[in-house]
Amino acid sequence: MSTLRLVLRLLHLFAVIALGALLAALISLGERLARHDLLALRQRISRWYLARLAGVLPFRVHLRGERPQAAMLWVSNHVSWTDIPLLGLIAPLSFLSKAEVRDWPLAGWLAHKAGTLFIRRGAGDSSALNAQLGERLQAGHSPLLFPEATTTDGRAVRTFHGRLLSSAIDNQVAVQPVAIRYRRNGERDDVAPFIGDDSMGAHLLRLLACEVSDVEITLLPPIASHGLNRNELARRAQAVISTVVLEAEVVAEVAEEEEGAAA
Repeated sequence: MSTLRLVLRLLHLFAVIALGALLAALISLGERLARHDLLALRQRISRWYLARLAGVLPFRVHLRGERPQAAMLWVSNHVSWTDIPLLGLIAPLSFLSKAEVRDWPLAGWLAHKAGTLFIRRGAGDSSALNAQLGERLQAGHSPLLFPEATTTDGRAVRTFHGRLLSSAIDNQVAVQPVAIRYRRNGERDDVAPFIGDDSMGAHLLRLLACEVSDVEITLLPPIASHGLNRNELARRAQAVISTVVLEAEVVAEVAEEEEGAAA
């Protein structure tokens, strides 16, 4: 059964990727003809497309909280590459990703056409990226960052780096914290995290062969950036997201203890 499930999902994935390549090509042609950046259109199309991509993945999405009506700088904990299509189907967002993703076959090109900004670790390009993020915020578009700068197993939230949160302060916009949790049969999902030396291909095959699990996405109250420096803003965002992530771990531990006591 798992083999058949994997084959069917792979066929579905190839069809969605082909659709993405077609859309990206059409957008590129449209921008050449219009002779200007069509970021707003790209974000709307990206949201629609990411919903199609998320539909390939074996997840049921549970959304909590209210979507912001104004442009904000979104920040989220980071568990897997799957965070991007799952968060991207919620609202028109553009993402910030590590520079290596730009070189991924096809996926890097699609990410670039979707409006992703790429950062090279240790390259000292924070000022330039903050300026680009500021331009998008001023134009009414919402970028999303993963301030942990790496993925985790979902047990806890690592330290948030505040250097790219300056764009929210400089442009006087709020920060929208988002907590994402992967759950399987009421416990933390060990398959979803994309960590360590795991390869993209191996992780994808392992994930697509699995039964459907749950993803809980919580939109927390926005944090006003006025009067805060970037590190204070990062600490506040990390704290509220950690509360949600750690809550699930505590509930799971209590349930395990109760099962042990009953046995």
